[in-house]
Amino acid sequence: MGELEPEVVSLLRKYALQNALEYDGQGQVGSVMGRVMGENPDLRSRAQELTGFIASQVAEANALATEKGLDHIRSILEDESPDALEKKVKERREGLPPLPNAESGNVVLRFAPNPNGPLSLGHARGVVINAELARMYDGEVILRFDDTDSVVKRPDPEAYALIEEDFTWLAGRAPDRILRASDRMEVYLDYAAKTLSENHAYVCQCSSDAFKEFRISKTECPCRNRAVEDNIHMWGQMNDGTIQPGGAVVRIKTDMTLPNPALRDWPALRIQHADHPLVGDRYKVWPLLDFQSAVEDHLQGVTHIVRGKDLMDSTRKQTLLYEKFGWTYPETMYWGRVKVHEFGGFSTSQMKKDIQAGQYTGWDDPRLPTLRALRRRGYDAGAMRKFWIDLGLTQKDISVPMSTLNSLNAKAVDAEAPRLSFVSNPRTIELDITEIQMDKVTLPIHPEHPDKGVREWPLEDSPLKVKIAFEDFTSREARRLKDFADIAINHKKEVSRGWVGQIINIERHGNTPIIHWLPSNMAQPAVLLLEEEGELVVAEGLLEINDYPDGTVVQLERMGFAILEGIDENGARLLVRLHG
Repeated sequence: MGELEPEVVSLLRKYALQNALEYDGQGQVGSVMGRVMGENPDLRSRAQELTGFIASQVAEANALATEKGLDHIRSILEDESPDALEKKVKERREGLPPLPNAESGNVVLRFAPNPNGPLSLGHARGVVINAELARMYDGEVILRFDDTDSVVKRPDPEAYALIEEDFTWLAGRAPDRILRASDRMEVYLDYAAKTLSENHAYVCQCSSDAFKEFRISKTECPCRNRAVEDNIHMWGQMNDGTIQPGGAVVRIKTDMTLPNPALRDWPALRIQHADHPLVGDRYKVWPLLDFQSAVEDHLQGVTHIVRGKDLMDSTRKQTLLYEKFGWTYPETMYWGRVKVHEFGGFSTSQMKKDIQAGQYTGWDDPRLPTLRALRRRGYDAGAMRKFWIDLGLTQKDISVPMSTLNSLNAKAVDAEAPRLSFVSNPRTIELDITEIQMDKVTLPIHPEHPDKGVREWPLEDSPLKVKIAFEDFTSREARRLKDFADIAINHKKEVSRGWVGQIINIERHGNTPIIHWLPSNMAQPAVLLLEEEGELVVAEGLLEINDYPDGTVVQLERMGFAILEGIDENGARLLVRLHG
């Protein structure tokens, strides 16, 4: 390392002293490094160069604190850098943190799902974070299907198109590139042969239990020192079917004494004779994800990887492989686990089994946490993007309720959602309107946006047949039909198929409870699907006649948001409720 500029030396010394003071003489290099890079973006490209000097300054500051006390540290800062003693109010960061060593226009990220089903809420974070970072840096995001496992997570041929559609809807943009790992098998097999020929890997015939013992004891297995020529020969036998599944794997040579057991001679390729849905039985040897992903990230020029912290070992394995090939590993950032209260744990494989068993109606069943189900329930892609961006990239494991997303979604859809009346389990009331000087009731399409216009309900000849919900009918008190009149119901006087009611006032007086309603000539049969505590509940009733297209999110009076979905086999309008 060359000699640092005096101003940089002064800056790093200040941060080291400040950190020692804040943490009672126990300053940390990582904490100082994070503050230096966070507050001085121009130094990020020099991170490797500065690490050693920062470490020496932290050690010196901690030693001073131990020998002479924190007051001595404080006095130094008062003389040299008084600004470091000012208590700064931490501003809430809007959006995602900057990517390390990123250049606008030269950032490539990737989202790599297994196509065994459409995307779920758990996948949404990867879609949103990678797409948003690509947008921030005018970069690219690759949609890569990691479909090289035909046994445990067998690809679903229909999932590819579903995932691409889900990605585009949620990200608000199509992926810049789309790759299928199964289309690139020749590439992976060529690189596997290269690792063997250059003695970076070997064919191992030890059983998994036997190799586990070698790994635990930090000793090399007997296969490790086999000659390169023999490894190449056995590699051919793996590929021509001579060696059967379970008979051999290709392992990357690392160091059997590495502190982390997962990194010791990790497996890169295994034999699978299972038929692949897209390429059939063309290949008998398939790469494991750490090998396939490492090779593909390099070939596609991926600059940054954002992944869950549970994949830190994958980063370490792949870095060891990159070192053998002389490649530079992408910058890597991690996030912690996010648990959504209402869904807990879920897996695509289990959801598929439950759908096949008839427990759910399909991938868009409103009870499922798939993006298709959430989209069917009227969730807004922009609200979901904000949800994940607001959670950020913290490595802390967090637990959040759906109410957080629901609140964001309500704000997103409210301004555009027209109001409609839905009457469940309806009862008919007949009202004498001969003395009423009204021929229609006028209601706003949206009470807060008068520019959207009004809805008009013509009042038919007297007696006017009015539909109200059963829960409102059972009350013995006066009720006000919203935007119309106060009425009382005579529960003892039934006529034809309804009951007699009486208009008390047109103008509202006092605190008469308001109820929603429909005149018979404005009501159409409707079915509302509701998800309640994991059960799918069907509410039959009447919906205000409208000409909104399917897919329109509406707000049902007193019931919340719902999305219009079409007509069922009985001619009833279908709706799916979003949330409260």
